[in-house]
Amino acid sequence: MDLYKMSLWQLFLAGGPVMWPILFCSVFALAIILERFWYLRSIKIDIQEFLGKILDKIKRHQIKDALGICDETKNPLSRILKAGILRYDRPRPQIKEAIEDASLYEIPRLEKNLSTLATIAHISPLLGLLGTVTGMVRCFQTIQAKATSFHPVSPGDLAGGIWEALLTTVAGLLVAIPTFVAYNYLVSRINNFILEMEKASTELLNFLTE
Repeated sequence: MDLYKMSLWQLFLAGGPVMWPILFCSVFALAIILERFWYLRSIKIDIQEFLGKILDKIKRHQIKDALGICDETKNPLSRILKAGILRYDRPRPQIKEAIEDASLYEIPRLEKNLSTLATIAHISPLLGLLGTVTGMVRCFQTIQAKATSFHPVSPGDLAGGIWEALLTTVAGLLVAIPTFVAYNYLVSRINNFILEMEKASTELLNFLTE
């Protein structure tokens, strides 16, 4: 059987039952990656420009206008800054507490499903290894069956079962590698965004308490 002449479906079936959870992991990982990319794109704004507009309104004592800008901008940062602006006439500790409380709600939304993505990246190669081990077990079962019936074991009996078993390892790595790369990229982008939010929140806090 020529590997390069087989269809993807034939390769999938040749890998055995463990290919199904690997396929499920790949679909789930792709869904999470696409959703996170879309979400990060939807909340992308020029933070300095946005913060500048808000500070300009507050400087002119146009608090309602500043809150209106926050409401118009569907972004975690806008909701965090809004929490601080609503307490603009309070002492610094109260403003800071409001900002931190809002952050506790918004940051988990940024990190949604990332732990699941990391789990998929870690278990996919393990599932592939499991498929390889179970495939090898079937090979040795074939050897035992032929040995007990006094039939000779040919190299083809072993080679065919082994390469089919190794397909699961290949499939697991093909899922794990891009998933792990995407996970690290998303974590990096989200951490950078959180850092920018912290800087903007601190700048607003300092401006309100000057």
